[in-house]
Amino acid sequence: MIQQIYPSVAHPYRYELNKDLQFAAAHYVPADAAGKCSRMHGHTYFVNVTIAGDELNAEGFLVNFAEIKQLIHDRFDHSVLNEHEAYFQDDDPDRYPTTEIVARTIAEIVQDGLDRSDNKPRCVQVFLRETPTSYVVYRPQAGRTR
Repeated sequence: MIQQIYPSVAHPYRYELNKDLQFAAAHYVPADAAGKCSRMHGHTYFVNVTIAGDELNAEGFLVNFAEIKQLIHDRFDHSVLNEHEAYFQDDDPDRYPTTEIVARTIAEIVQDGLDRSDNKPRCVQVFLRETPTSYVVYRPQAGRTR
């Protein structure tokens, strides 16, 4: 994992958990304006997910780190992102697998998993590095799903 200092997000919660992970995936951006990125290519994505909350679960966790890895790494590693049609669509620019939309999608997937827990933590930030020189930070707005 790349040693990285991530931008911090202000939040009102007592606990904050950060999980770093990586996954290798291919994608293409189905738009002429994407230039070379409109052709299939791959990345090793580096992700930092920030989760915050006030209450721990029955096991004393805000969330188990393994659950975050399962939600993201196990779903996307060694896959073609465009083929995950539940998340990405070639005919909807709001669902192209750009770095921004992949970061937002990761936040949505993580939050969906967190919503099933009794202590209801929140995904407050996703940092997604696509290349050594390019990354996106996505912060869900409180009370909004997108």
